[in-house]
Amino acid sequence: MALEQFRPRGFNFLPPVVKNLLIINGLFFLATITFDTVYHVDLDKYLGLFYFESPYFQPWQYITYMFMHAGFNHILFNMFALWMFGYALENYWGGKKFLFYYLVTGVGAALIQTMVNWYEISSIKDAALIYQNAPSPEAFVDFLRVNFKGSYNPEGLQAFISNWSLTPNNQNFVQESYSIVNDFITSKINIPTVGASGSVFGILLAFGMMFPNQLLYIYFLFPIKAKWVVIFYGAAELYFGVTNTQSNIAHFAHLGGMLFGFFMILYWKKNNTHHNYYN
Repeated sequence: MALEQFRPRGFNFLPPVVKNLLIINGLFFLATITFDTVYHVDLDKYLGLFYFESPYFQPWQYITYMFMHAGFNHILFNMFALWMFGYALENYWGGKKFLFYYLVTGVGAALIQTMVNWYEISSIKDAALIYQNAPSPEAFVDFLRVNFKGSYNPEGLQAFISNWSLTPNNQNFVQESYSIVNDFITSKINIPTVGASGSVFGILLAFGMMFPNQLLYIYFLFPIKAKWVVIFYGAAELYFGVTNTQSNIAHFAHLGGMLFGFFMILYWKKNNTHHNYYN
């Protein structure tokens, strides 16, 4: 169904749920800056989503993380996409249904990200055990390069590696290498996930499924149907996630939002609940 074919009740370009989500995200962003600048408190440590083994983890982070953002460009992109695709969906579904979808896809994205983190961290811990059974300067470098290629800085450890290479059986260097490995694993565990991107990608998926033939203008110039935009973004996120490209971006969380959204829409279609929850 194309966007121009539907006629929802109470259509407007800034419906209440989208408007309030924009406001709430903006307030969280301003609070993050204010607390950091005035009180030197990093709200990400309390409201960002941490891996469950982290000392910073709290259950409420599965909700609060989606209202936190890493910077101005991050929140600008997410909020623009929330408005661009969200207002049509809220008008089509109604506010209650749209909000439910937004929150579920956000939590779903967090659950998928947790599963991916568990797999990655478990694999790293297994590799660390293998390394500890046969430590050497070469094995140390290989371990960090393979498991922490996004954060491994050879220059920062060059002096340590060079000195250890002169006496590879020196247990002081071996023990220090263990400490460095543990520090890298700890840093991996204590990286928070923040942002509304999981929900936003869920909204993008829903827009493509509800209005597949609606034309979107890429860079405001090139028209392309919504369904192809969804397929392109989904394929790109899968590629980036599998290849660990742009490792500071939670690509599998984006895919998680799309995945939960896909199954939710299929469930609604099966139970014929498209036009419920108008308010």
